[in-house]
Amino acid sequence: MRRVCFQLQVRPDRIEEYTERHAAVWPDMLRALKRSGWHNYSLFLREDGLLIGYVEVESLEEAQAAMEAEEVNARWQAEMGEFFVDLEGARPDTGFLELKEVFHLEDQLAMDDDGGAG
Repeated sequence: MRRVCFQLQVRPDRIEEYTERHAAVWPDMLRALKRSGWHNYSLFLREDGLLIGYVEVESLEEAQAAMEAEEVNARWQAEMGEFFVDLEGARPDTGFLELKEVFHLEDQLAMDDDGGAG
């Protein structure tokens, strides 16, 4: 399972509405994400609109492609797109900035257990 962290910027004047929309995501969207292989998916929002997402997937590209095939995704992305800045014409589900993972506790512990440094 691959861990993916990403960043987007919510428009400051839309933060409250964005938060409200995510308090009750459409049930068909939730089911589509599950069918498409999105696991342990979370969003974190800072007061200034910095949005950090985290998801575990077998393959980000395959998970995105599976969502592309879901009719509900087009409707959801069309509605969510207006909440973000700097997408340059991309949808939120493809226009995010993926962050590089530089540390994961369990990975390093496993290396240590396998005779790594320590």
